[in-house]
This record gives sequence, C-alpha cells and structure tokens, in this order.
Amino acid sequence: MKTTPVTANAYQLTRFGLVNCYLVRETDGFTLIDANLSNSADDILAAARTLGAPIRRILLTHAHVDHVGSVDALLAKLGTTQVEFTSNARSLPLLQKPPDKSLQPGESTEEIRGGLPGIDARPTRLLTEGELYGSLLVIETPGHIPGHLAFLDQRDGTLYAGDAVASLGHVTVSGYPPWFFPNVGTWSKTTAIASANKLLSFPIERFACGHGAVNHGGIPALRAAIARTTD
Repeated sequence: MKTTPVTANAYQLTRFGLVNCYLVRETDGFTLIDANLSNSADDILAAARTLGAPIRRILLTHAHVDHVGSVDALLAKLGTTQVEFTSNARSLPLLQKPPDKSLQPGESTEEIRGGLPGIDARPTRLLTEGELYGSLLVIETPGHIPGHLAFLDQRDGTLYAGDAVASLGHVTVSGYPPWFFPNVGTWSKTTAIASANKLLSFPIERFACGHGAVNHGGIPALRAAIARTTD
C-alpha cells in the first residue's frame, strides 16, 4: 500500500494503484476515511504506526465494497471500545448483511448499483449534514449511491470526496468516468450532478477521491467536470 502526503494534515493510502483511503490527523490521532478493500487492515495499521499516531475514528463515505472492505478487520484489531466507527442513517440499511436496497421517498427510482457486501459492525455514531466532525465538515452527496457523504477539512480546503467525484486524469462527476474506467457503480447520474453543483458553494482547494491522485484544481476543476456531463 502506497502512502502519499495530501497536506500537512493528511495522507492518501493507495492499494493496487487505484483504490484510496485517507488518514486525517486530528489532535488525538487519525481519522481513517474509508477502509479500502478487504485484506487491507494490516497495511493501514502499519501506515498509521509509521506516521506516528493511532487511529481513533473510522469514517465511511459510503457502503461500497472498496470503501468498507476492511472495516470489520480493523475494528477487531483496534478494539471496538478504542475506536469510534461513524457513518450516517441512510447508509445503515446498505451496510447490513444482506444489504437492504429499498429506496426512500424522494429518491431516484433507478437501481442501486455496485458491490454491497455488508459488514458485521454497526456504527457507534451517525453524522448529519452540516455537522463538524473534528476538522471535517459533513456534506451529503448522494448520487453514486444513496447516503453518500463527503468531508471538507476546514483547515486546508481538502474535500474527501469518496466517489462523489473521481480524479482519474482530471476531476469527473460520478457516473461520467473517463473511457478507461467504466461506470459500474453509480446509482443516479442526475442526483450525482446535483450533488456536484451543491459542492460548488464550498471553499474546496483540492479533491482527495476514492480513485485517482489528489487533484489541486479546486472549484474550477469541479466546474469543468460538471460541464463535461453535458458534452
């Protein structure tokens, strides 16, 4: 697993050159944003040790397999009483085994897509829109999947975007990937575009996504990504 600095406050951990999770430093240790694929727990823990701080929180952007794969293993190794595990209410049914893919009133009726393996653990804290979780502002960004969250670090303008956008060559809105990365997991393109437009109102300096290198283009890069959805 490759470790790459994002800012003075965070590090990107990448597996197979494509799947990212992030260690974000707070005063008491790290918040881990997403848990990568299965069998990543030992590498994630080793990275935290090398960087000199414990993991205190595990925070999910959404329930897809490449974001929750090592949650249960990490909690088993760290101890559930030592780590806060955090998601949101809308993601709870999608985290079940088997997942409940029922749609809620007002949501797009399109089929929820992508691998949803479910996990054994239950979140110990549920976040809501606009809440500040340590240094991270919680932003609801559905579209790739219901319940998707993104997190804006108030210290440096880094958006931990999950799969609301990707950064594969350039920033792309979920559901509108480059030709070499097929769209296999996005639920509602219309909802994803709405979430991307919502993000334009935030002071974003860079995008730290679930896939791709960190992109420092900020709001201009996001505007260009939204414009490409109409090409």
